[in-house]
Amino acid sequence: MLQNVAAVLLDGVNPFELGVVCEVFGVDRSDDGLPVYDFAVASADGPAVRTNTGFSLQVEHGLERLETADLIAVPAGSSYVSREFPPELLDALRRGVDRGARVLSVCSGVFVLAAAGLLDGRRAAAHWKHAEALTGKYPHLTVEPDVLYVDEDPVITSAGTAAGIDACLHLVRKEQGPEVANKIARRMVVPPHRDGGQAQYIERPLPRSGGDTVSEVLVWMERHLDEETTVEQLAARAHMSPRTFARRFQQETGTTPYRWILRQRVLLAQHLLEATDETVDAVAGRTGFGNAAALRHHFVRAVGTTPQAYRRAFRGPQAA
Repeated sequence: MLQNVAAVLLDGVNPFELGVVCEVFGVDRSDDGLPVYDFAVASADGPAVRTNTGFSLQVEHGLERLETADLIAVPAGSSYVSREFPPELLDALRRGVDRGARVLSVCSGVFVLAAAGLLDGRRAAAHWKHAEALTGKYPHLTVEPDVLYVDEDPVITSAGTAAGIDACLHLVRKEQGPEVANKIARRMVVPPHRDGGQAQYIERPLPRSGGDTVSEVLVWMERHLDEETTVEQLAARAHMSPRTFARRFQQETGTTPYRWILRQRVLLAQHLLEATDETVDAVAGRTGFGNAAALRHHFVRAVGTTPQAYRRAFRGPQAA
């Protein structure tokens, strides 16, 4: 049953992430034959809640409103990565799960759920910038850094900002069917389901060498991504045996030569798809993949979406 929904706020709440929950569950769309949720906003920090963008909200309900909710949503807020959360809020979240309610976090709201112990032994989504901090602070959960959301019923977590829309629509689809979710998405003018995960948005070039042994070879590899090379050829450039070179490369970069160059080729392909009008075949040639099929294969594995879909996402439909 998904009927009674409460969003719980803390000082520093992000208005957009709150707005996501309000838009999906708080708007009366009965004129379209869609369900109307019993929606309310509650506060864990008193009736006046400050947002992180310079204005305050007057909130009618306190934590008692969570006691009857089928879904408790926790939007993101500033300093959630490092702040302490009110024990009474954490208790209310635990009670909610114990009585059968679901909880859903948007972006850094995941830190509230983790602090309540609701993610122990579970997988969780987090904004890619917060994934390492979440893992370090709460080692008993498993962070999925590439996805838009994770459903570990009754706990649902979503990555940054707009991924909260994906998570909310997923829950509507799961509980009330695709027709309801699609109609809500259409009213919001958003896709009912996005291709790919947040891997396509992560800025994460592989670490450069921390030593001097293979640094010159790395520079050469970056300048010749369109060429086929072997470990034997790279080792010869470093004046080492292939075995020694492979060991030193792993020690200094944290990965193998093959994986390093593959990731650099994908990063170059992302740049070319964003910044140029070159065809996918041309991009495949410039990045060393050889043809569009090989580029698509490796691109989907690394980024979670196709080259064409990636270009559309960053440059618009006319660039596909």
